[in-house]
Amino acid sequence: MSSPEDMGIDTSRRNPHPRPLSDNERARLEEFVEAIHYSTRYSDSEFEYRHVQLPKAMLKAIPSDYHDKSKGTLKLLWEEEWRAMGITQSLGWEHYEVHEPEPHILLFKRPLNYQPPQ
Repeated sequence: MSSPEDMGIDTSRRNPHPRPLSDNERARLEEFVEAIHYSTRYSDSEFEYRHVQLPKAMLKAIPSDYHDKSKGTLKLLWEEEWRAMGITQSLGWEHYEVHEPEPHILLFKRPLNYQPPQ
């Protein structure tokens, strides 16, 4: 299984450890979950990719310590964090970048032909 570092992901742009959402924080995000848009998958010779488009208003409801104030975007999120926000996708996806001109678009990748651990 590939580590985030093996996939070229700058883990210094994440919280040091996954920061769980409180029940109250999770409840504030629930109204947006149905409006999250998932792109089709696309790939190169090494990885498959997809982007996830959050409703713009959802960014204001996401806790401030999930935000990278220096870039004006979200930090790179741990799997536990993006799943807690209501993003649902199969196993193996890593949040590797935020599209800075459109900070509500999160970019994900995983190795081609990813097989979850047994």
